Amino acid sequence: MSTGIATGLRPATSSLREITGLPPYLRLLAGTQFAFNTGFYAVLPYLAGHLGDGLGMAGWLVGLVLGLRTFSQQGLFVVGGALTDRYGPRPVVLAGCLLRIAGFAWLALAGSTATVVAAVVLTGFAAALFSPAVESETAREAVRREQADGTARARTLAVFSAAGQAGAFLGPLLGSLLLAAGGEWGFRAACAAGVAVFVAVLAGHAVLMPRRAAVHRDRPRGGVRHLARNPRFLVLCLTYSTWLLAYNQLYLALPAEVERATGSQAALGWLFALSSLLVVTAQIPLTRHAAVRLAPRTALAGGLALVAAGFALVPVTPGGPGGLLPGAVLVTLLTCGQMLLVPAARGLVPDLVDGRHLGLATGALSSVSGLAVLGGSAASGLLLQAPAPVLWGALAAVPLAGGVAARLLPSGRGGGEAGRAAG
Repeated sequence: MSTGIATGLRPATSSLREITGLPPYLRLLAGTQFAFNTGFYAVLPYLAGHLGDGLGMAGWLVGLVLGLRTFSQQGLFVVGGALTDRYGPRPVVLAGCLLRIAGFAWLALAGSTATVVAAVVLTGFAAALFSPAVESETAREAVRREQADGTARARTLAVFSAAGQAGAFLGPLLGSLLLAAGGEWGFRAACAAGVAVFVAVLAGHAVLMPRRAAVHRDRPRGGVRHLARNPRFLVLCLTYSTWLLAYNQLYLALPAEVERATGSQAALGWLFALSSLLVVTAQIPLTRHAAVRLAPRTALAGGLALVAAGFALVPVTPGGPGGLLPGAVLVTLLTCGQMLLVPAARGLVPDLVDGRHLGLATGALSSVSGLAVLGGSAASGLLLQAPAPVLWGALAAVPLAGGVAARLLPSGRGGGEAGRAAG
């Protein structure tokens, strides 16, 4: 028994060592991601149920609202990335915290379709400011660390992902406890918890985040032209879009599957916790091995293949205890795919673009993906009423196509001139 416990604790202990071994600024960025995701995931997994059951919205409208949320976040990342290049990360991060506080407070009180949409868009735009600033800084520091001591950038980015998923692990559990208050008050309590977390993040960053100079003070128009004429970067955007559209089904198709199987969404928080626990314990060891054995494009294609398999297996997996086995299989395979593909995709960006436009490129990667989710979410909402083989087969086809497109990318082994420019 003691041997089994030690074996289970070893990945978590390894992850902790990796985090504490980061340089101070990277530790701050990883802690930022942890806190941000804690507040975010205390609310988001329960938004679909609030919109459908609490406010009585139709399925297609719920899908559209969730798509608008993703678009206002991912679709506008390019704005946050351009502002980060122009003004530096600190003011952009602080502005994002302020808007997220206002958005969650508004969402707690919103009672009509128009006010819900406005609040959801505001919370998404807050992340569109915050996340590109933090992610581009992390990528830039990961390249610097790689050049300084040889630590693969994918390993540094994996630590960042693991810290974020630790927050994503705690957030849904916190939301589940607050939802026990029942009805509208439960959802409002979850929103209030999100507000409290972001107030703490705002205060911490106002004190601790260094004032770094802007990387590129010229207007971003030239950077946009640079990205638009870069076919390899556009292929990466297309590939990453299929991943984000698939990942968005954790907030749309997965809640519907859990409710179909169990009659409620009470177990949803535990499935999110499963996903986050897998990342927290396995992300860093997996990336350490993948960085040595797999080219980034291979990791990207393999991760998307795992995601596709997760969707394809849902209609053929027995219900199992409590009817949750299909959902657990989906979450497990999607999370394993995520652990392979996200650090690989993020690590490719500095190799594909001029380092002066790294913030813009980081934002553009998510913005293109957000557009895909906006178009695909309403269609996914309509498909929820289709027979299971049709629904899950269509969802599986999307990441499978992305995996095929990933084979067009360069292998990504080692830093090219663009990667060195980022330093």
